[in-house]
Amino acid sequence: MVAYAPCAPFGKTLATRGAARAIRYAPAPRAILARVVAKASKPSWTSPLRLYLTGRVMAERDGRVVDEKRLPGRQGPVALVFLALERARPVPIDELADAVWGEELPRAWETALSAIVSKLRTALSGVGLDAHRSITTVSGRYQLTLPANTWVDVEAARVALDEAEGRVRASRFRDAWGPGNVAASIANRVLLAGVDAEWAERARQALRSVRVRALSCLASAALANTEWPLAAQFARTQVELEPFRETGWQQLLRALAGAGNRAEALRAYAECRALLAKELGVPPSPETEAIVKGLRAAR
Repeated sequence: MVAYAPCAPFGKTLATRGAARAIRYAPAPRAILARVVAKASKPSWTSPLRLYLTGRVMAERDGRVVDEKRLPGRQGPVALVFLALERARPVPIDELADAVWGEELPRAWETALSAIVSKLRTALSGVGLDAHRSITTVSGRYQLTLPANTWVDVEAARVALDEAEGRVRASRFRDAWGPGNVAASIANRVLLAGVDAEWAERARQALRSVRVRALSCLASAALANTEWPLAAQFARTQVELEPFRETGWQQLLRALAGAGNRAEALRAYAECRALLAKELGVPPSPETEAIVKGLRAAR
């Protein structure tokens, strides 16, 4: 029972009226418990978000995974990869639609695209992204917004390649081994296998270039360490991927010569020279010719 003070206005003291209001607006114990449980159930993220665009498209954080099974249909992974590759800028809605469907746009494509983006937002919330902010929509444009410390595989490959090439230029071949392997491993994975779109092919070509350059760094490291068979393996893979790039041929010649296979090195040179003459109408570069001259002088 609430006590009354006769001298107070309306028969209540200020303290009593304050207490009454506190009682009136205090949340019920069950509501308090529900809020505490909800707060405790929210995961506390301790690791950066990892986004994989090559191989199986997926996002991972602290053991929680959102893979292609949780993305909307065939178009979901395609839309996510395109937005991730272009995340530095807002993408016009019609450009995203073209990336997803190409020339086979569905009749109500704007509605269909909106549904895909909405499902992507929901899926990404499974790894801690705000469903209202992960993919923003402003003035008819979509933009993927990721935490600043997010790790994206294709971006990590480019960073690792820059690091490896810098160490090779500085003749720090041993230190180039780690980042070179990271770049080559990521770039060896397929981006959106089966997706026949110009933008996807351009992305795959960029990854192939990263892989070839990373293999060149690894070959340089193996040559410096006199690991001739390993250097020859890296060089042959380069030649298979980009046969007109003479760096791979040059490393192959050095590796074969270092292993004592001078005759095989000269056969590789003859193959390189014939290919360049037939396909490009040019002779090997002076650098390649200098290696061959050294081989012949070593008879």
